[in-house]
Amino acid sequence: RELLPPWLVIVAGLTGIVLLCVSTKDVPVAPLRTKYGIVLDAGPSRTILFIYQWTTTKANKTGVIRGCSSCPVQGPGVSSYSDSPQTAGKSLETCLNWAQNEIPAEQHSQTPLYLGATGSMRQLNLTHPTLSDSLLAALTGTLKSSPFNFQGAQILSSQEEEAFNWVAVNYVLENFFKYDWRGQLVPSRKGMAGVLSVGGTSAQLTSELEEEKQAPKEGVRLQLYGQTHRVHSQQCPCHGMEQLRSRLLAVLIQ
Repeated sequence: RELLPPWLVIVAGLTGIVLLCVSTKDVPVAPLRTKYGIVLDAGPSRTILFIYQWTTTKANKTGVIRGCSSCPVQGPGVSSYSDSPQTAGKSLETCLNWAQNEIPAEQHSQTPLYLGATGSMRQLNLTHPTLSDSLLAALTGTLKSSPFNFQGAQILSSQEEEAFNWVAVNYVLENFFKYDWRGQLVPSRKGMAGVLSVGGTSAQLTSELEEEKQAPKEGVRLQLYGQTHRVHSQQCPCHGMEQLRSRLLAVLIQ
């Protein structure tokens, strides 16, 4: 074998020394832009404002979010303000102002804001629809006056509410997707969990139907993470916490 010329060895050595001595600097990688969203859960006993955040990373065309922080609204649930709807709207202002400090000002106009009312508002809408409309109008006025991108305020049907609960539970359990050892999103390949939620007056059992022909008309069809899910909720009246407490008291009295 032929030996390398001495001058080439010297040049290579000097080049290596120079590379070791010159300070290096990592090329910064532009971080993924964080986006925010606000959901107001207007339940029977109270309202809570939740802030969520996500990046442009998606799993099969569906966003990957995480809960950021929350603010319990002072006072009872919005349905309790049926006699003074404007007070219901004003009750949200403290948490809306708090959210303005939590979310960067330059993103306020791009942050979607949504309110969903549940059980007590459904009941009020059945018994006194005019009052529920006045409450929603007052809530809408307050939310529209905020700097956020108001997307709507509505009363969720029982099926919609339970479908959202089903999505939330299976999302937390990583049944839709998971992170592999490289930190990348991959299909979970786990089955979906059923959800039993116990409210004040009733309980609901929500599960996924495997075959499309089994799906009743009142079921909810969801397109999430590249998969289609048909979710149905079965109502169990008189199995809520209040009824169970009443039965327990009756037994104790006897």
